Amino acid sequence: MYLFKKPTGERIKRFLESQSQLELTYPMVGATKDGEHPSGFVVDHNRIHLGTGEATFNTAKEALLKWQHYRFDWLEIHRPKESLEAGQTVGVLARALGLWVLNACRIVYLIEEEEPVRRFAFAYGTLPEHAEAGEERFQVEWNREDDSVWYDLLAFSRPHQMFARLAYPYVRLKQKQFGRESKQAIKAAVTSRQ
Repeated sequence: MYLFKKPTGERIKRFLESQSQLELTYPMVGATKDGEHPSGFVVDHNRIHLGTGEATFNTAKEALLKWQHYRFDWLEIHRPKESLEAGQTVGVLARALGLWVLNACRIVYLIEEEEPVRRFAFAYGTLPEHAEAGEERFQVEWNREDDSVWYDLLAFSRPHQMFARLAYPYVRLKQKQFGRESKQAIKAAVTSRQ
């Protein structure tokens, strides 16, 4: 949804409710869980070292649960519940090219694994009123062999709406910016607590 004026909380709520029962807009739902993607999609993979040890992992996990990897001035996350759960519809509100762009996503899975690498992750997939079609996974992992903790962001996407197709070079710039800023935001969240 493209808007000239920032939407109110009530408008965002109604928008998310209208999207919540609709189907996802891409094949291979859940593919990012295993690092896969369907053909015909652009893949973005970003990764940053956060530190070492269990305390760093726990701090990074808590930061993900609080969406601190989304803390930058041109993008907001809107969710009806504080908790994170599969099936939940969330809104991503971006400011770009003088417009407000409200996109709808659904949490498609959560992962909490201990072996072989301890990891916590979740992914969301796009709904019909999203400019793009695809899936994005946000993951923190602790490799006990070398004690390293990493933030790993994996996404596959392609334009879904006409405006995204027409402005695709700009969309790609914003996707790359998101990857950089998400890494910086999670690193800052973890570092500030150590």
